[in-house]
Amino acid sequence: MTIAPPETTTWETLDKTLAAAEKAAAAYRRWDRADRARLLRTIADALDAAAQQLVPIAQEETHLAEGRLRGELTRTTFQLRLFAETIDNGAYLDARIDEADPDWPMGAPRPDLRRVMRPLGPVLVFSASNFPFAFSTAGGDTASALAAGCPVVVKAHRGHPRLTEATAEAVKGACVQAGAPDGTFAVIVGTESGRIAVQDLRVKAAGFTGSISGGRALFDLATSRLDPIPFYGELGSNNPVVVTAAADAERGAEIADEFVGSFTMGAGQFCTKPGTLLVPVGSRVLDRLRETTLPQGAPMLNRGIRDGYVTEITKLRSNGAEVVNSGAEPFSETAPDPIIHRIDAVEVLERPDDLLGECFGPSTLVIEYTDDSQLLELAQAYTGQLTASVQAVGDEEVLPELFDTLAEVAGRLLFNQWPTGVSVTHAQQHGGPYPASTAAGTTSVGTAAIERFLRPVAYQGMPEHLLPTELVVGSGVTQMINGRR
Repeated sequence: MTIAPPETTTWETLDKTLAAAEKAAAAYRRWDRADRARLLRTIADALDAAAQQLVPIAQEETHLAEGRLRGELTRTTFQLRLFAETIDNGAYLDARIDEADPDWPMGAPRPDLRRVMRPLGPVLVFSASNFPFAFSTAGGDTASALAAGCPVVVKAHRGHPRLTEATAEAVKGACVQAGAPDGTFAVIVGTESGRIAVQDLRVKAAGFTGSISGGRALFDLATSRLDPIPFYGELGSNNPVVVTAAADAERGAEIADEFVGSFTMGAGQFCTKPGTLLVPVGSRVLDRLRETTLPQGAPMLNRGIRDGYVTEITKLRSNGAEVVNSGAEPFSETAPDPIIHRIDAVEVLERPDDLLGECFGPSTLVIEYTDDSQLLELAQAYTGQLTASVQAVGDEEVLPELFDTLAEVAGRLLFNQWPTGVSVTHAQQHGGPYPASTAAGTTSVGTAAIERFLRPVAYQGMPEHLLPTELVVGSGVTQMINGRR
């Protein structure tokens, strides 16, 4: 089935869409949690059923392999079902009950206070290009917002318009089947539509995955509104990997081979791709990287991403990086071959802004450091990161300080593992200090992502029949009663 690319959303249609989302919010937030969980499972079932239609469209529009896309679709429906389980559990509401206490030791009686999380309202989601299922129309931002009780308006990505429309049809059909209020889910198209929507007073929060420049522009619009709203943007990350001298001596060749697999995975178009590899001078890792045969280049998502990639490679070279290994056509118009550069740590410390930025594509920079002291200097030179990884033996003296330093800049720390591959779990953290994300205290992957689209409300002296169900003693939701679990 061929689906024509959608037209840019008109102002009239956009206004109607946002009005419907606002109206839906009033009804959807009052839905029973079991009904909301059922909606998410219905959406997941609809996407699974549409896989034979969706995957070929995704292949055509993104140039990604069928296996990769089927795996990503599985991840997408899994996270919808995981959020359904999260809703069923109810702990995400952080319901707390302080019963009235006339002898409260602060010097005055304590009133009956009960606190619970409440949906923010309509959420605007900006789709990403590199994960056309998991970070797009029905991806993590959409799933977590719907789970929180918020209607969703998706701003389609221009890189996969037909897939967006086909996915949206499956989601809308599921919403009808589950009896969701009209306006619970919608899609808008066009850069201007997204710019207008993020400033519209009916939108109460926004989620974004994309470039630093685009994300920052939208963040500025969201926070400069008459009523500033939270903007949860995942922007850019270099994801440094450190190799200690002991690890290099013990398994340098093995580390090098695994590293190549990580930085070339998906043509280097993962937000967690390791962009720099820090190794001791004269390392076995670098020797292996010089001689290894790099995998063949793969098509990139679109021409814009390819052109940006070439610009970043050129920038590395203009700042003193030298090529140590490369495929035959690293500047290919369609499928650039992987390339590895090298530079001394002292040059990086002089120009960190020019050498430690994100390079989206199959390129990486090896940085040679002289000793642990210089390694710690390098670790301090990074801005906010999604991840930071260390390949070590485990008893090196530098490790405690190194991990403490990296924890200041990264949201996820890895020990003897690789950052590519973000598991959807309860404990996952996908976010970090700026520019990795615009809200370092939140995550866009994992069940904690639901917290972004909620706010706390306390009820004082409220009759039981007027309380939210979760604030009634014995409701079954995890609660804090009189300060005790």
